[in-house]
Amino acid sequence: MTGTGPDAPTAGSAAREGQAGPQADVPAGLDGTSTETPPVEVVVVTGLSGAGKNSAGRVMEDLGWYVVENLPPALLLPMVELGARGDVRRFAAVVDVRSRAFSSDLQEAIRVLAEAGHRPRVVYVHARDEVLVRRYESNRREHPLQGSGRLIDGITAERALLTGIAGEADLWVDTSDLNVHQLRATLENAFAREGRTPPLTATVLSFGFKYGLPLDADLVVDARFLPNPHWLPELRPHTGQDPDVRDYVLGQHDAGPFLDRYTEVLRLLIPGYRREGKRYLTLAVGCTGGKHRSVAIAEEFARRLAADGIDAVARHRDLGRE
Repeated sequence: MTGTGPDAPTAGSAAREGQAGPQADVPAGLDGTSTETPPVEVVVVTGLSGAGKNSAGRVMEDLGWYVVENLPPALLLPMVELGARGDVRRFAAVVDVRSRAFSSDLQEAIRVLAEAGHRPRVVYVHARDEVLVRRYESNRREHPLQGSGRLIDGITAERALLTGIAGEADLWVDTSDLNVHQLRATLENAFAREGRTPPLTATVLSFGFKYGLPLDADLVVDARFLPNPHWLPELRPHTGQDPDVRDYVLGQHDAGPFLDRYTEVLRLLIPGYRREGKRYLTLAVGCTGGKHRSVAIAEEFARRLAADGIDAVARHRDLGRE
């Protein structure tokens, strides 16, 4: 278990003049007689094995956080308080299933951190089953919970183990379709604000219902009530990002009223989300294949949210799968 990061506390190399005994080895800024510690920003990175927790931890380190990998939940508070006395103000821990009694211990550790006056947040990193299987098979590794069973059995067992902490996470990061640069951009957007209160960040995600619902969606919108450009030969090869498809979808009689009314719903919800401390909103827009209608509608929602001052981006999960 190692700690890394530019804020890591270091032991003093020499005793202060006139100092003797054990106090000579106390790091600068660490008062051996004080039991009070200042509040620390704490990020716990957890989630599915193979989903990219360690990559997320390396990004946090690059952003200036003191990072500890594979930390047992019971050691969270002692490590945070030790770091606080050594001038660490931003602490990140990567925790995974190798810490036994994982879920309940981690939830209790986070509760204790908050009661001690620190500011813990949980980042839950996950991916679709088929993506995890492909990653494990490409690396020829066994899942830590696989045992004598199949790889998918280990993944299923881990999902069940993580149900509690996943439901309490502050930020879900689905790495199924993210490369390392997109993962970095996601975490930078969330945590590289130099102590300023971050605004609400909205991701408008298009998807195809035939490929399944996005697990990290806060709100789901069904665009299948609109005519499908797939049945028009001149539009079928194009996507909702192309002007001809976009104009066709947005030009439908019901599209304008739908967008107007749902935008009003979002304007009602967003202040409430902010009051409750929610910082990340995922609005999923679905159609049959995630190629035409959902893409055009998602782009339009992202445009409208941005016009309202929301940090909004459109992403397209299933574009290109057909």
